[in-house]
Amino acid sequence: RMQSGKHPLEALIRLTNNMSSSLKHTNVLDKLPEDTLQWKMKLMKRAAQYANCRLQSVTAEVLLLASCDDNLLPSKSEAYRLQNKIPKSKIFFFEKHGHSLLLEHGVHVSSIIKCAGLYRHSRRYHRVFDYIPPSTTELKEVDKASIDLLFRTCPAMFSTLEDGTVVRGLAGVPEDGPVLLVGNHMLLGIELISLAAEFMRHKKVVVRGIAHPLLFPKKTKTWSEGHDFFDFLNLWGGVPMTYKYIYELLAAGEFVLLYPGGYREALHCKGEEHRIFWPEQTEFVRMAAQCNATIVPFGVVGEDDIVNLLCTFDGIRSAPFGKEIMRAYSKHLNLRDAKHEVIF
Repeated sequence: RMQSGKHPLEALIRLTNNMSSSLKHTNVLDKLPEDTLQWKMKLMKRAAQYANCRLQSVTAEVLLLASCDDNLLPSKSEAYRLQNKIPKSKIFFFEKHGHSLLLEHGVHVSSIIKCAGLYRHSRRYHRVFDYIPPSTTELKEVDKASIDLLFRTCPAMFSTLEDGTVVRGLAGVPEDGPVLLVGNHMLLGIELISLAAEFMRHKKVVVRGIAHPLLFPKKTKTWSEGHDFFDFLNLWGGVPMTYKYIYELLAAGEFVLLYPGGYREALHCKGEEHRIFWPEQTEFVRMAAQCNATIVPFGVVGEDDIVNLLCTFDGIRSAPFGKEIMRAYSKHLNLRDAKHEVIF
């Protein structure tokens, strides 16, 4: 097992010395003499020194894949070292994978590249034009991750046809875009998973969700056995809430999902069940009309009926050490209450 803190080159030299000593008793030594192996190691050492001196001059975006359970080389510490040297680099850690990372089951490099926002056609990544829909393998991974939620909630969707008939399913939703889906959030916005899966399963389209900008952090490190919630947002085409993105999506003929109540509805307090918190001015109507988009209003019920809130935001803040705990979790954020006043 590799000792922590050892440089990979030192481990490789020791491994080569052990191999050369064991090869003395085989006929392979005739093909690879010990002097040749030592010469190759010196050549590799000079090449490593040459590369290390020029890492800081790399201006391209670099994605580092590191195995935390690598027993041959210290991949984790080496990833940190490279990130400190390369200016525009990100690390994706795999907690339960070994040295042969790319050969192990469950590692999909294409998905990681898309989640990191490194696949693009132009100089900068554009969330609308550079987006690639999920592949068949990625859809299976999403179904596997959400099967427990779907089993416990048993979601059912109904739509209205042009003649006013209510049918089960999405037959009343237009087949082609642009379409703007406008509805209300329930607690924590869990209904989003079922809605996106239903549209992909029956309409064969990806619903491009408009989300709060805080859900798209500029991460330099990702710890995951697969993908976390923020990666799923990128994988399913989520974009930050800006009017520019909404206009570009509708102009491209996409299915756009908009929650005017935003995080205020998803994180509602006790006693605010089934309430909506929409702004007085609905600018999305004018934008949809400009793009000749069909507005499909929808409502979500049932989620607030199966969950009971035990403690509210104000209750945590008034509890002993509650304010300190919230400040530690929020870090640099300015949390606001219902009156839009900064709490701390």
